[in-house]
Amino acid sequence: MNKLDKPNASAKTADPSTLFVQSADESASAGAGESAGEIASDSNQPLADRLRPQSLAAVTGQDHLLGEGGALSRMLAGCKQGKPFPSLILWGAPGTGKTSIARLIAQEIGWRFEALSAVMAGVADLRRVFAMAETTPILLFIDEIHRFNKAQQDGLLAHVESGRVSLVGATTENPSFTINNALLSRCQVVVLNRLTHQDLAKLMQRAEHAYGRGLPLAEEARTKIIEAADGDGRYCLNCVERIMAEDVAEGARLTAKAVGRILAKRAANFDKAGEEHYNLISALHKSLRASDADAALYWFGRMVVAGEDLAYVLRRLVRFASEDVGLADPDAVGRGIAAWQSYERLGSPEGELAIAQLVLYLATAPKSNASYVAFKAAVASAKASGSLSPPAHILNAPTGLMKELGYGKGYVYDHDVADGFAGQNCFPEELPRQAFYTPVERGFEREVKKRLEWWQKKRAMTMNAEGKTGGGE
Repeated sequence: MNKLDKPNASAKTADPSTLFVQSADESASAGAGESAGEIASDSNQPLADRLRPQSLAAVTGQDHLLGEGGALSRMLAGCKQGKPFPSLILWGAPGTGKTSIARLIAQEIGWRFEALSAVMAGVADLRRVFAMAETTPILLFIDEIHRFNKAQQDGLLAHVESGRVSLVGATTENPSFTINNALLSRCQVVVLNRLTHQDLAKLMQRAEHAYGRGLPLAEEARTKIIEAADGDGRYCLNCVERIMAEDVAEGARLTAKAVGRILAKRAANFDKAGEEHYNLISALHKSLRASDADAALYWFGRMVVAGEDLAYVLRRLVRFASEDVGLADPDAVGRGIAAWQSYERLGSPEGELAIAQLVLYLATAPKSNASYVAFKAAVASAKASGSLSPPAHILNAPTGLMKELGYGKGYVYDHDVADGFAGQNCFPEELPRQAFYTPVERGFEREVKKRLEWWQKKRAMTMNAEGKTGGGE
């Protein structure tokens, strides 16, 4: 049996005080390569940890950073020429190599590597690191740095500025929203790519080489693992480790269905309060606006799979019907409310079809944001014009005193005139007429535009006859 297949009986129990701290010397000696004979023998470690790359050249999937001309390659080259190594925020999805890259940077520049978890570390841990930095240059790696509160992040500023500590923070969250501006301005944000299918296949081959035997998988089963990993190298290697632990007959190959039974279903990369939540709804909204029905349906499917609150999706879809379809299709809002009611009555999964149909309806409907633009312009005008009174002729006069004051004087009941249109001005007398709403030549707004143009001409004639003038006509 290969040494990776069984625990190492001689492995010592780790000192709890070292769980979140490791020096550069310890990092360098943690493993020397990728071949089966050179990997650390402590099989209590997960396979993903044992197969960590031992040089930056061995890092998979981040060539845009570590290849020739890459951002990190340029920073390291500058450091070798005597320039200070900058503090970094490594932003990327889980399993893209953030921890390995930070560790290898420290190894490359010859600084002591100190790793802390923002979930577990406290003030005492930071003070200990800063005290060591008085005599030794330190690369301080803080995993999940977005979990530090504002005070904790602010506490890093002076030490980062001193140059004795180079901070490398790792986060899966958008730094724009989770890292204080003061700290963000002192760091360079480096974005890591999700691993491609080719990158994940390379990791699986590396694992097979380490085990000294191939995975007992049919080709479609191998593909299933790569797709399930969804760009996460750690998850991919964990799957490999689980498969290798199975008792598979010599020469047998597991099918994709068999692999599905062995591996737990992985939740989609999604956080209802995080960036991916907003990314997916933005993708859905913009696909609808672009009338790309298939893409809109795809993004809606992604949200269903991720477990999004579908009431939130429906709320946004009804908003879209008002904002982006508008009067080009007056039925759009009603269809949205109907789909919402259908989902509330049916629930999931039956009610999801009603939402899917709404997505297709909105994607294929004629589009107009004329109502949205008009409303914003009207609100801006209302704020700017103050508390102007309505013209007296459109005020009600329920009392004799109000009639004596001129309320309702000169009002013409539109239904009593030809064409049902009296053409009176309804803006405040002190405010020139304004044109907020300009319908487009699409859908039902074509008809609306004809009506407005006819009314505008009739109103201009009426106001001219009364000796009144108005702007905006």
